[in-house]
Amino acid sequence: MKGTVPPGSVIGMLGGGQLGRMSAMAARALGYHIHVLDPDLHCAASQVSDLCIPANFNDTAAAAFLASRAQVVTLEIEKISVDALKAAAERAPLRPGAEVLHIIQDRSRQKNWISGKGFPVGPYRCANSADELEKAVKELGGPCFVKSNTGGYDGRGQAEVKTPAEAKDAWAYLGSEPCVAELALDLEAELSVQVARRPSGEVAVYPPALNHHENRILAWSVIPGPLPPAVTKEAVSIASELTRQLGVEGLLVLELFLLKDGRLLVNELAPRPHNSFHQTERACVTSQFEQHIRAVCNLPLGSVEVVQPAAIVNLLGEVWLHGHPPAFDEALSIPGVKLHLYGKNNPRKGRKMGHLSATGATPEAAVRTVQEAFKRLNPA
Repeated sequence: MKGTVPPGSVIGMLGGGQLGRMSAMAARALGYHIHVLDPDLHCAASQVSDLCIPANFNDTAAAAFLASRAQVVTLEIEKISVDALKAAAERAPLRPGAEVLHIIQDRSRQKNWISGKGFPVGPYRCANSADELEKAVKELGGPCFVKSNTGGYDGRGQAEVKTPAEAKDAWAYLGSEPCVAELALDLEAELSVQVARRPSGEVAVYPPALNHHENRILAWSVIPGPLPPAVTKEAVSIASELTRQLGVEGLLVLELFLLKDGRLLVNELAPRPHNSFHQTERACVTSQFEQHIRAVCNLPLGSVEVVQPAAIVNLLGEVWLHGHPPAFDEALSIPGVKLHLYGKNNPRKGRKMGHLSATGATPEAAVRTVQEAFKRLNPA
């Protein structure tokens, strides 16, 4: 097919974490070869890749070398420098492109772009100094979450500020770097929508996932999210139009807030596979990882039809820190439960080591089953 990157080709992957690992596994099933660039030679994706190039994410020469050996380059993490992205794009198609990452990498820039395009966002202010942050919190008029513009994920790079007087401490805690203050909102639910878009313009949108966070880290997620039909329709519409306007080639996930008053607001964007869609491997005809490969290689997109509801529970390093190995045999004794480990060593608090998944007749049943499996890992 004209314009496609056919099976047998080499895909360059910027980043070698668990998302790169699972994308590589899907790529191998389709007959592709995978070359990975990551600072860690023994990263999670290295175990399922043909080549791992140990280099920092700002190494333009290494990014160029990766691209020179590939027919297309994609990514599994946003922390790649724009210069490295541009160096890769000079030698192979880069999907998503450097311009997409330029907008998304900086939270203030991302918020301004989303708001400027007319998409719904919560009240926020950008700050470039401690004084500006104090003024921002005062203007927002209530407790805020302050997030550093760059870096930070799974709750890192964030601080909760209840009064303007706490702003200077938050500024110092976040490294005295530019940040964005967001007014704390009265949430009914958190959800996410994933859109796949190939260079031909074809788009596929997964049903929204309902997400539950603990300590600002995703604890469990389920597809399809048991949400009012009007909310699902609006979320899909917002995600589809935003993806089109941003010009994404590959995957884009929108994290969304559903407020108590029924409003739906865009929280953040992620131009890659996403933790809240791991259960697509069980729930949907086409997993997010296969879809990632199809999209960046300009193959026809797979069906996003839900075959059965499915849920995941994240396995953080804490699961291994109870003085005994997790009781995986007990968890797997529950019908419909599967285990996926990411090949990481050295479990530590907050580190994502894997996930459990379960199917069910309903989304609620899938959540109950996977939560029961999780409890069995470390019985009291």
